[in-house]
Amino acid sequence: MRELIEKGQRITMVPANFKFANKGVVTDVSPEGFTLALDYDSEGILKNNYCEFYTDTKHGTLYFESYAKNIDGNVLKIASPARHKFLQRRKFTRIKFMFALELSGENCKHKIFTLDISAGGMKFKTAENIDIEGRYEITLPLTESMSVTCTYLPIRIERGEDGLYTHSGRFEFKENRDRMTLIQYCTKRSIEIKNK
Repeated sequence: MRELIEKGQRITMVPANFKFANKGVVTDVSPEGFTLALDYDSEGILKNNYCEFYTDTKHGTLYFESYAKNIDGNVLKIASPARHKFLQRRKFTRIKFMFALELSGENCKHKIFTLDISAGGMKFKTAENIDIEGRYEITLPLTESMSVTCTYLPIRIERGEDGLYTHSGRFEFKENRDRMTLIQYCTKRSIEIKNK
């Protein structure tokens, strides 16, 4: 664990209930795990209940699951995880995401059909010529009860022989919690798809 987690490292912790996602800094590391001082109150984080953890390292974004062995205010003793993995270094986990949605710009709305998403951005098709210089709002329906709203910034547009435009671009988030929710959603969906 010492090779992956270092004292002073920033970590995002996401329990089963996304709304209690938290961030913190590692204050101590041992073979049994590490101590995490959270930025916010530890409300919604339960002892011995598994949570997801994300942190940036020189090898890419490190992802693992573990649990708090002890909770003392906003200081948690986290058990050393049995397994870990690195998410793709160049981009976040990308998954198929096929939905007819609406992109809202300044004084305009565009009908689009998404092809794939990640926490970094998305790819979609549309019959409309969308301004590559624009900034657009989009709401992504992740489950029946959960969605994420973010800003879409176009990077590349290609016109196919069918006359449709294929767009690729990146996301900006008003709340880091929304980005973490999307990271978690894409990671879980990717694992579910691989295990089918």
